[in-house]
Amino acid sequence: MSGKNLNIIFAGTPEFAAKHLEQLIAEGYNIIACYTQPDRPAGRGKKLQPSAVKQVALEHGIPVCQPASLKADDALSELAQWNADLMIVVAYGLLLPKAALDTPKHGCINVHGSILPKWRGAAPIQRAVLEGDVETGVTIMQMDVGLDTGDMLFVETCEISETDTSGSVYEKLQEIGPGALLKTVDDIATGSINPIKQDDALATYAHKLTKQEAAIDWTDSSVNIERKIRGYQPWPVAYTEFSGNTVKVWQASVSETPTGRPAGEIISSDKSGIQIATGEGSITITSLQPQGKKAMSAADFINGRADWVAPGSQLPLDAGK
Repeated sequence: MSGKNLNIIFAGTPEFAAKHLEQLIAEGYNIIACYTQPDRPAGRGKKLQPSAVKQVALEHGIPVCQPASLKADDALSELAQWNADLMIVVAYGLLLPKAALDTPKHGCINVHGSILPKWRGAAPIQRAVLEGDVETGVTIMQMDVGLDTGDMLFVETCEISETDTSGSVYEKLQEIGPGALLKTVDDIATGSINPIKQDDALATYAHKLTKQEAAIDWTDSSVNIERKIRGYQPWPVAYTEFSGNTVKVWQASVSETPTGRPAGEIISSDKSGIQIATGEGSITITSLQPQGKKAMSAADFINGRADWVAPGSQLPLDAGK
């Protein structure tokens, strides 16, 4: 028996989930229904916009369900009526109660963006970059009532390079995730799946991101600050203040050589970048974005705002406080 013989419900919301759905459809898997979050206001006009998953489902004539919660009796009753063999959950955004998890014949499986049990939770990709991990991946797991605590069914790994942002790692996982998912579905169908329990003692938690934590603390080391600059892309983007103006920082290079300068002091400011002393070493900002403007090179930034970055100026140690 192939995974293509299973009646599958797909639950997901953003583009990452939609890529997995597209691959399942392209390979001929039988998606009998799609669950996604209710349409949300978006854009300047705040018009209701369907999720990426809903758009893919409608393009292929797949029924779409958008309950505000799966805890209500009517939502659980509707879920049961599909008589699904398996439910695939990818970045759905709603909690699934035990009753929902137990409804499909083979339960529910999830595509998670880390090598579990490391980085359970909402922001596994960003936390991996922020911590300087050199490897991450996707884990296909059997869902249970815990937060990313279910048995691991399949793991596919990939490298995190020294230049990767969270956005580029996201794209890497978007490439390897669908293949790992398809293999797992086939193994479930043939009964050859080999669940492995997670070691809770090794678990770490990937807290949801906030805008406030993206403020650069200049007393931190240059290495950690540069990771923050890469880790908070594409959202919320690391930021600091020049002359009282909030500026997003998109790209920087690192020097671990001691400067003898107080943290947050601008050492130099020229076409090669804006060099700033940190708690350990220095950071040279090469791409940044003033409020209301597009990202630009340090040279272009300095051309119109040299007084903001005069050498010897002292930056706020943490613009978020």
